[in-house]
Amino acid sequence: MKMNLPNKLTMLRVCLIPFFVIFLLFDITGEADRWIALGIFIAASLTDLADGKIARKYNLVTDFGKFMDPLADKLLVCSAMICLTTPDTFSADRIPAWIVVIIIAREFTISGFRLIAAEKGTVIAASWWGKWKTTTQMIMIILKIADIPVLIPVTNIVMILALLLTVVSLIDYLMKNWSVMEGEM
Repeated sequence: MKMNLPNKLTMLRVCLIPFFVIFLLFDITGEADRWIALGIFIAASLTDLADGKIARKYNLVTDFGKFMDPLADKLLVCSAMICLTTPDTFSADRIPAWIVVIIIAREFTISGFRLIAAEKGTVIAASWWGKWKTTTQMIMIILKIADIPVLIPVTNIVMILALLLTVVSLIDYLMKNWSVMEGEM
């Protein structure tokens, strides 16, 4: 199978994840690690923006892309949030574990729905709520990694917004796609 450019960008995002995690978690170059990790995360996040625009503009939307693009987003965002987790309520550069649990639970729920739909021959693309949720989560992660003290209140507002969009997008997704579950319960 020959992959088109949007699908190559999606796979590049997946391939960048281990490098991002290594620089975020391990002391390789000292203080520069955090900034290298941030650069990798931003680059990976931009591939999400680019692959979708290119796919729609040049009519390169594929079932592989519809399935893999949201999965690549989940892998990138969940990896980052797990790396940034702390049990504290609002630590400056960390994400509370309970927020990460809610967000990852949503991702597993949607992935389960997508698997059931795929078995029935249906591919469910991401909704606009889901796209806003992902964008907000990516901005939250960027702000958390950057850890700029003057932006802590903004960072916490973005974190709560990301949580709210996670819940709203889950409800929207379930309401629009509940028919996939017919005959499964």
